[in-house]
Amino acid sequence: MPPIAIGLTAGDTNGIGPEVVLRTALQPHPARRRLVLVGHRAVWERTARQLGCPCPPEIVTLAPPLPPCATWAPDSSPTPKARLGKIRVDAARAAYAYILAATAAAQDGALAAIVTAPICKEGFQRAGIDAPGHTELLARLTGTTRYAMMLFGETLRVVLATRHLPLRQVADALTPDAVFEAIEMLARALPWMGFARAKIGICGLNPHAGDGGTIGTEEQTVIAPAIARARRKRWNVTGPIPADTLFYQHLAGTYDAVVAMYHDQGLAPLKMLSFDSGVNLTLGLPIIRTSPDHGTAFDLAGQYIANPTSTRAALDWAARLADRPNPWA
Repeated sequence: MPPIAIGLTAGDTNGIGPEVVLRTALQPHPARRRLVLVGHRAVWERTARQLGCPCPPEIVTLAPPLPPCATWAPDSSPTPKARLGKIRVDAARAAYAYILAATAAAQDGALAAIVTAPICKEGFQRAGIDAPGHTELLARLTGTTRYAMMLFGETLRVVLATRHLPLRQVADALTPDAVFEAIEMLARALPWMGFARAKIGICGLNPHAGDGGTIGTEEQTVIAPAIARARRKRWNVTGPIPADTLFYQHLAGTYDAVVAMYHDQGLAPLKMLSFDSGVNLTLGLPIIRTSPDHGTAFDLAGQYIANPTSTRAALDWAARLADRPNPWA
């Protein structure tokens, strides 16, 4: 089979991104895999020195043949200063440039998939970059209007109906269309991941899924209509189910995946079970993008003890999905 090139961005250079990416890249990999570490050469060299390992060779173009692993600087902009553990505008701008370059290369077909190391959202805001996170930025760059965050570990798989919103805004943001879109994205993604006849559980928003309307009506007015619409598509969906029950049922195998109504409803149980190995997959994009399910971990930056397991899982899933037809390509 032909080689498969996957780009791994450095993320915020003052966080653990360069470390976990380089640790992952230096592990054994299948012979056909080609890894392109996207970031300033000096960042990778500095990280390699601290880890006491060789730095992969540098390439100036993504034209094949590619070496098994190499670094690639997307432009000639100044290298961000090393201020590990600090939020800095220059690091945010560098992380943004890495995303732009990797996304463009994936759209051009030079990269089969991309794995993005964590960025600092506050750094983006200080730098004047209009993007609440990777998901929304990648959607804009690829012209995608319908997309979703899917997060998964060894046992749980979750799609979020709302993403990075203050909690007080969640109920207003939930609409039948928004919930249906999350269900649709998940229903299309699960066969891509190997679940041919997937069973999907839908969380309620309120405690006890509203208790028949006594502690909230969103289950009746928003979530139930979306479920009915999904059933007309012949997707195997059940709900709304109280979230404190549904995740136990998912873990027990009753459901293959869950639609959560808001960020922490879905990610709290997932991270409890898969904190070091969770993967974030953006659904709806014409390109394949995964990432480790953790942040910049500024408190660990510079200690060189970060766990690369989640990044390795994100890379392996990116490669696996790149060998299958993308439902949104």
